[in-house]
Amino acid sequence: MSVTAPRAPSCLLHDAGTCRSCPHLSLPLPDQLAVKQSHVTSLLAERIPAGLWEEPAASAPERFRNKAKMAVAGTTARPTLGILDGAGHGVDLPTCPLHVPAIEAALPVLADLVTDLGLLPYDVPGRRGELKHVLVTASPDDDLMVRFVLRSRRHLGRLRAALPDLQRSLPQLAVAGVNIQGVHQAVIEGPEEIVLTEEDRLLMRLSLPSPGTGPSAGRRADDVELPLYLPTRSFFQTNTAVAEALYATARAWGEESDPALVWDLFCGVGGFALALAAPGRRVLGVEVSAPAIDGARDAAALMGLEPALVRFEAGDARLLDPAAPADGATGAIGATGAVGAEAPDLLVVNPPRRGIGERLATRIEASGVERVLYSSCNPRTLAADLTHLSSMRVVRARLFDMFPHTDHAEVLVELVRA
Repeated sequence: MSVTAPRAPSCLLHDAGTCRSCPHLSLPLPDQLAVKQSHVTSLLAERIPAGLWEEPAASAPERFRNKAKMAVAGTTARPTLGILDGAGHGVDLPTCPLHVPAIEAALPVLADLVTDLGLLPYDVPGRRGELKHVLVTASPDDDLMVRFVLRSRRHLGRLRAALPDLQRSLPQLAVAGVNIQGVHQAVIEGPEEIVLTEEDRLLMRLSLPSPGTGPSAGRRADDVELPLYLPTRSFFQTNTAVAEALYATARAWGEESDPALVWDLFCGVGGFALALAAPGRRVLGVEVSAPAIDGARDAAALMGLEPALVRFEAGDARLLDPAAPADGATGAIGATGAVGAEAPDLLVVNPPRRGIGERLATRIEASGVERVLYSSCNPRTLAADLTHLSSMRVVRARLFDMFPHTDHAEVLVELVRA
């Protein structure tokens, strides 16, 4: 029986050249993935032989984006929620085929709210207006987090008063907030966040597939549930199904050696650390964002994990020395509590696009850590970092197509001490 390849979604704005967010949309998804795998394999060929790559984790071609970062433009009477063109004018994207259905259903309601409240969209060329962005995140249960990025607190009271009506129009609205970003810069969010609802974070109940199953295979009875709390200004992967495949792969690879002590650096809201938690296993997650750490701790409690075994600490993971003494003399952990001189059996690193850098790589080299799982959102910085981990060799790698129709590639590699 022949298997039909998943077809790319139809998008009039792409066909017209108006929106170029998906440059490879016209290419069949299997061909996209083959090109992406070939490029990443070539880029990392010096440290990762071609035979070490496992089957890539493919994405659904559409309805995979769990978040929408919509620039607001136009007028109060006719706002656009979407992107800006080259001149800074709004391009409306009410039916982008990449968004999950819960987001697509919410966008017209939010556009009507802009009109009803008289919120003036920000005019980039004219440098005037108030509402810059509407940020929407959807959980696997279709609960929503909605955040309004404003230039000032001027309309804060109006939005607060409108919240009950908005919740009636969007019953799945769990978290609503306002972010203040007053400067004329290409920066989406500002440092000030005001939460309008009682709940201040979104529960993302992930389901980790069994080894060997793809991210689009649907929920199964033997899947492992992984609940994560997402605060308003924290990071989470845009593609829920592929993120589940990423965490499941890390869990499967990590479990093979049954590590007694696991460290997760740049842990964010705790995805890798919590996926690798097991009875009797000690796990430590480190992340610079205190709200993300609070969410990770509460997720661990929700999972019934022992606080003495599964810990999360706020600090700069780049300064962490895996061989640091218990007095905290070096690294960020010293400010938050002793971690002991014992190096972990398994070290997980999930850095931002800049990678871990030579300094942390050198520390890992000197630590004696036997196994490392490196999750990278930038294969170029991964290639550079691997050159600084010269005493470790890659034993397997996998590509995750977190952003189909683009050149973006996520990679997970496992390294062992040579």
